[in-house]
Amino acid sequence: MRISILLPYKENFSPTYAGAVSLFVNSTNRLSKFKENITVYGSTSHKKKLSANYININLAKKFLSSQSKEYVNKFFEINKDSPPDIIEIHNRPIYVNKLTELKSKIVLYFHNDPISMIGSKTVQERMDLLNICSKIIFNSEWSKKQYLKELKSFFHKSKKLEVIHQSITKKKIDISKKEKLISFVGKLNSAKGYDIFGEAIIKILNKYPTWKSTVIGDEPREKLIFNHKNLKILGFQNHQKVLNNFDKTSIAVACSRWEEPFGRTSLEAASRGCAVIISNRGGLPETITNGIILRNLNHKSLFLEIEKLIKNETKLQYLQKQSLKNFYLTDKYISNKIDNYRNNLISSLKINLIRSNNLDKIKILHVTNFNERHNGRLFYNTGKRINNGFIRLNHSVLEFSDRDIVSYYRNINDLNGSKRLNNKLLEVISNYVPDIIVLGHADLIKTETLKYIKKNYPNIKMAQWFLDRMDSNWIKNKKRFLDKIDLMDASFCTTDPKSLNLEKKYNTFFMPNPVDESFETLKNYNNKFFNNDVFFAMSHGVHRGILKKGKFDERENFINKLIKLTPDIRFDLYGMNGIQPIWADNYLYAISQSKIGLNLSQGRAAKYYSSDRFSQLIGNGLLVMIDEKTKIGNFFNNDEIILYKNILDLSEKIEKFSNDNKLRNLIAKKGRNKYFKYFNSTIIADFIINKTFENKKKYYWEKN
Repeated sequence: MRISILLPYKENFSPTYAGAVSLFVNSTNRLSKFKENITVYGSTSHKKKLSANYININLAKKFLSSQSKEYVNKFFEINKDSPPDIIEIHNRPIYVNKLTELKSKIVLYFHNDPISMIGSKTVQERMDLLNICSKIIFNSEWSKKQYLKELKSFFHKSKKLEVIHQSITKKKIDISKKEKLISFVGKLNSAKGYDIFGEAIIKILNKYPTWKSTVIGDEPREKLIFNHKNLKILGFQNHQKVLNNFDKTSIAVACSRWEEPFGRTSLEAASRGCAVIISNRGGLPETITNGIILRNLNHKSLFLEIEKLIKNETKLQYLQKQSLKNFYLTDKYISNKIDNYRNNLISSLKINLIRSNNLDKIKILHVTNFNERHNGRLFYNTGKRINNGFIRLNHSVLEFSDRDIVSYYRNINDLNGSKRLNNKLLEVISNYVPDIIVLGHADLIKTETLKYIKKNYPNIKMAQWFLDRMDSNWIKNKKRFLDKIDLMDASFCTTDPKSLNLEKKYNTFFMPNPVDESFETLKNYNNKFFNNDVFFAMSHGVHRGILKKGKFDERENFINKLIKLTPDIRFDLYGMNGIQPIWADNYLYAISQSKIGLNLSQGRAAKYYSSDRFSQLIGNGLLVMIDEKTKIGNFFNNDEIILYKNILDLSEKIEKFSNDNKLRNLIAKKGRNKYFKYFNSTIIADFIINKTFENKKKYYWEKN
């Protein structure tokens, strides 16, 4: 992996007058595991450089031309023939557009207030940067909040946005050797609060003559003069001398008026065990763990806070010790954070979800039809079963009932409710930020919406499950399944994917219809008396709920012929011969009255395909009969379900097992036990998660 770091034009990557950006880049690069693969680019007139992996971009001065533009163009020319894997641009959003042509992954660092910088001032500019950049790094939470001003909440928790603070090496400091010294480091201007410090420190030094003060910094554009015999103004000093000064400093002051995005000097002071006094501006409060924050920014307040520490040595030493003890923004810690995102940009992130007692809890957004508007009629559905499985795995699950939302929000401006549905999904993402989105028959969720989510939340995994058959007579269903498949990390269907002639590039798996312990509660094999022998039900569409006038299902011919072949068998039939379909608890009651459940799907038998009728029948302890051409027998022994070859074979087996109570109940019990052992909703939910996150765990049906 090759990484190119582009500094701001004229940033001094030199120990001579080094800027905060240069110090940050150099200190974190030294500890990076990629340090041999990093090249830093900049443009400075200083000959001495901070590290050997630096390339200086020399520019000839041109009248009426932009030096910054020339600088970026030259960087582009240097890298165009062999672009790096990652380009990290520091503090210049205006550089981004040109460098997208290199096709590298672009990381943009903000060290200043984003809305004050050319290239990120407007909402549209910041939106464009989010679309272009693979990662945007801020030096404080305050800077990140500035960037997000007026942006939709959808972007606020995007994993593209990350706070990585400035850092410094941690050093062992003997607090007892601290001197009676108060320090100020920074530009000597009113924006930095030097006038506030100056007035306060003169009064302190007059009142407490055993204390001294040092000031490090300069400012040629603004003259603020303070003189005292115990006040030393040292001017600009190299970084090591600044740190040496903090080693002996007891109290450090950073009282900026302006909204500092971070504030390196207070960070460095805290790392050296100083009692730090800061103003409540910008990201300054993020630079310390223990210290004093000035609520009233004036010289009187500062004087009082310094005086309290001078008078109360116990409090002074407490703050010093706590600053050292709790300091965590070390170069190593921050370098590791940087390397982590570099790793994730180059190699896809995989979460280890191998089943164990320490299974990571993930956040799942489950988008499917939970049928609220049907008032419980369709409560017993596969979406609910899978959802129960996710919950039993101890994951956080948020249900998003797409069809209900469409029904509630449909209006004259949004006839099918799709616009509101997709906008609502984005709002939910911004509030919940799932680890995985699982879609079940979510046809009205647009591919553009999912692409938008992928772009802004690249760590979110996506999976879909699909229950309908997809062979030659159901091409529309196959199109529905394929509509989003390019965006899916994994797809699941209740037909053997190999029989669907899907492209190998798709990560597609066969998913059995699950049973659920809270849904499939009957054990018909324990019953002694039944009102019926064989149960069969179908419908003209679950959402329709009733028979459609003029519609004919070919299974009616099969069932009517079967009835003629078995005149002594009591059939309980629904959804045909003028008898309306049956739902919910009425359905459960009906199947409780039958010995045998007939699983008969539309059309020719397709490998492994069955509606969820199969799981409902076997899960409630009926003896299930199914066409052997479905190959579902691959998962069962002969004493667990009954396979039939044709209608004559089926009729004979119905007559046999209707009368042999002992054998029928034994097979039904074994079938139910096996199905609950290997095909329950918790296992199916686990299967969906593990396959989506590319774990190699094998499941029972994959071994057969």
